[in-house]
Amino acid sequence: MTTATPTVGVGAQAGGPTTRGARVRKRLNSRTATLVSIVIAVLWTIPTFGLFISSLRPENEIKTTGWWTFFTNPQITLENYQEVLFSTGSSGQLASYFINSLAITIPSVLFPLAFASLAAYALAWMNFKGRDWVYIGIFALQIVPLQMALVPLLRFFSTGVSIAGVQILPAWDLVDEQKFAQVWFAHTCFALPFAVFLLHNFISQLPGDLMEAARVDGATHPKIFRTIVLPLIMPALAAFGIFQFLWVWNDLLVALIFAGGGDETAPMTVRLAELAGTRGNEWQRLTAGAFVSIVVPLIVFLSLQRFFVRGLLAGSVKG
Repeated sequence: MTTATPTVGVGAQAGGPTTRGARVRKRLNSRTATLVSIVIAVLWTIPTFGLFISSLRPENEIKTTGWWTFFTNPQITLENYQEVLFSTGSSGQLASYFINSLAITIPSVLFPLAFASLAAYALAWMNFKGRDWVYIGIFALQIVPLQMALVPLLRFFSTGVSIAGVQILPAWDLVDEQKFAQVWFAHTCFALPFAVFLLHNFISQLPGDLMEAARVDGATHPKIFRTIVLPLIMPALAAFGIFQFLWVWNDLLVALIFAGGGDETAPMTVRLAELAGTRGNEWQRLTAGAFVSIVVPLIVFLSLQRFFVRGLLAGSVKG
């Protein structure tokens, strides 16, 4: 009499992938996936490469031939960069607008990071009445279009807040470089809902035993946040910082409304919109100007890319 013995799967015996995640990782590491990734990367890079080549070509060549003809008739000049960066005419002075963009972007990234990280920690690890409703309200604010808040926010800056004829908050009445504060305030308000949502997902997944051990040792919430939470959430901070930097750096609408179009406060995007000329026949300047505008975001992304994917996956999986 023979006894049937259970058969062990070949995949389990060989130590092969037995979970869905392992199978997905195996497919993503295949030659086909690698080839597709290379093709996408090349197609994504070609426009930027063409922009860079065009920015180094003479004006006549740019207006008469495509950038790909550079390889058959190479002609290089730095006149385009000289004109848009340092020229005193209507086509230049981009260097001063470059400084304005930095003055707008850096605080507009740091303020949301600071406020959102504190709020996310409070919503994740501090128990208070109505905490869940506060989080739901912050999450719901993400669906409010930015354009709907522009007019009320502009009125807040220009006239202040009045209730039943009583002035609660005065008008800001800012001039020249002081208008940077309005742009910082606007970008911070628009960025906080997504920032709190992203950082909350990351902070809420931190080990509870770690927090409990810190409380047993007498650590307060500020100390826990400063010594434990903040170092652990660096990937999420870097991921949001990259997104916020790109959004603010490329923004035209918010900066144009709240900072104005003057030389003292206007960012580089405002100047780039003017480089083509009134009739659109000077668009060769845009090649150099556009490439100057993408240099800083590229540096920021490349310097923080090792945190980027880890930050995007924050809170998406457990275990």
